[in-house]
Amino acid sequence: MAQISRIYPVVLVMLIAAALTVGIASAAEPNEKVITVSGTGKVTTSPDTVIISVAVETENTDSQKAQKENADKMAQCINALKSIGITDSEMKTTGYTMYSYKSGSDSIFGGDKTIYHVRNTIQIKTSKIDLAGKIIDTATSNGANNVNSVRFTLSDEKSQEMRDSALKAAVAQARADADAVASAMGISIVGVYYVNVGSSYTPMVYAETAMYKSAAMATGSMDEAVRATPIESSDVDVTASVSVAYIIR
Repeated sequence: MAQISRIYPVVLVMLIAAALTVGIASAAEPNEKVITVSGTGKVTTSPDTVIISVAVETENTDSQKAQKENADKMAQCINALKSIGITDSEMKTTGYTMYSYKSGSDSIFGGDKTIYHVRNTIQIKTSKIDLAGKIIDTATSNGANNVNSVRFTLSDEKSQEMRDSALKAAVAQARADADAVASAMGISIVGVYYVNVGSSYTPMVYAETAMYKSAAMATGSMDEAVRATPIESSDVDVTASVSVAYIIR
């Protein structure tokens, strides 16, 4: 008998758990008539941040000389950037590579030589977007021999501000669509059942001028007019989306 009596509490717990599960499922079932619509909002603004990537590349048949030359040129580049107002917190190393290869007959080092190639890349991210052209000119005049990219975007603070505005526009569009559907069907919207907020998108705007200058430096075809690098930023679009279920009667 003692063995049987110990079974009852287990069965009772299982029954209670089953009852709770059914109760929760029933409560989760929608008991409202709804229409679901989506809305997308977009706001356009000017960027307040520029991100520039530059690199120093050196080669030598002696690996240590290639590294030292690269380090000296990068130090010169960084110090020059500081002299125009770029701070340590606005610069960071984003890549460092070193590899070797066999030279061809047209190499300045002669044919069939082991050449060591060193590349050091830094990123400058600053709110001083008016200095974009000067940053490029300063870097390339002080050791940098490759401009990888120039991108314009928004700071975290401005991005959030624009996202808020885009979300308001998305909600307004969703409500306008819901009102149009309700009017066409002869029903009324009496409330909101749920809202899902989608992801927002803030694109990077690339400046092609920097890429052209990098190519020109490689070919030695850059004239004085191009040296005063003109960099113009474009507007940035911030988008956000929502999905709203409205209760109808």
